[in-house]
Amino acid sequence: MRTDGAPTKTAGPGDTRTAAGGPENTSEVGGIGGTRADAGPENTSEAGGIDGTRTQAGEAEGSCADGASEAVVPCLPSVTVERRVEWPDTDAAGHYHHSTVVRWVEAAEAVLLRRLGLSHLFGSTPRVHFEADYRARLWFGEAVRTELRVTKVGASSLHYAFTVLGEEGTKAATGRMVIAHSAARATGTIPWPADVREVLTKAGPQAPELIHRTTGGTPCA
Repeated sequence: MRTDGAPTKTAGPGDTRTAAGGPENTSEVGGIGGTRADAGPENTSEAGGIDGTRTQAGEAEGSCADGASEAVVPCLPSVTVERRVEWPDTDAAGHYHHSTVVRWVEAAEAVLLRRLGLSHLFGSTPRVHFEADYRARLWFGEAVRTELRVTKVGASSLHYAFTVLGEEGTKAATGRMVIAHSAARATGTIPWPADVREVLTKAGPQAPELIHRTTGGTPCA
């Protein structure tokens, strides 16, 4: 791993393996029936356009509260979650293992879906793409902040971007994840229901889940 702050594509800290995905060194996980859920412009809408049209930030007027006819970037959901680097998260070199980022991102996703009242989606949103750039080491006991943002809502897919920050605000990892809406054991994807799409395109930033910090213990009697 480079220590001069330059990004290292997909190779985790202390890990020289490269994930599947060829020369671009990105990792893709579990496509549905061999089909990318995010493929094809007809199935996605930029910045979460809810009418199937591709919209860029700033093109649509209105706000989340106004019930804007098309989703604009500030309306897309996001959440910040804090965790600590636990001992099982580290590898032989003493810093966090690259796979830990996947768990932190999915923990943030779980918080976000619960905040949005969409916990019923658990079990029907398999991962179809995951990629990460590892930029800095994180050590045992360090507080870690994961910022997860919805960047695009497709017909049956959801695109996330994430940033993992260390205690001093150091950017440790960045990347993106794509999930698809698919029933258990299904071989294809299912379009988002209208009520789910409404939430995914208009809910906006959610309350963070932060570590409770104490300033000292209680003296013994």
